[in-house]
Parts: sequence; C-alpha cells; structure tokens
Amino acid sequence: MKKLIEVLAQSLVDHPEEVIVTETDEDNEIIFRLIVAEEDMGKVIGKQGRIAKAIRAIVKAAASKTDKKVTVEIGR
Repeated sequence: MKKLIEVLAQSLVDHPEEVIVTETDEDNEIIFRLIVAEEDMGKVIGKQGRIAKAIRAIVKAAASKTDKKVTVEIGR
C-alpha cells in the first residue's frame, strides 16, 4: 500500500524525488503520512481537496481486504 501511495503522488508532483511515505501501525489502524515538496502541496491536495479525497478512496479500497482502518495524512 505504501508503494501505491508513492506511485500516485509521484505521478502528480513536479518533484517526485521529494515524495516520502511513512507507515505507522497502531493497534487496529495503519496511518500513512505523505510528505511532498512545499510547492507540490496544491497538486496533491487539489481544488477543494478532490485529489486528496481520491487518493484516500483508492487506498481505502485497496485496504478493504484487511481488517484494519487505513488513514492517509498529507502534510509537509
């Protein structure tokens, strides 16, 4: 799933080498933190957060086979 988020984000940004995805596993939840360059934040979030919502929906669908809750946080 981490690789999926990396590929999605790298295809959206101008600086794909600065895309970092970290994974934290807590109890019954997996938290992915997506970090991109400051100037690429708008491209990952999109107008009214549409791209961020789409990324979260794709990851949630990919994680539907697991019994854990999956969260994607986008930040710098």
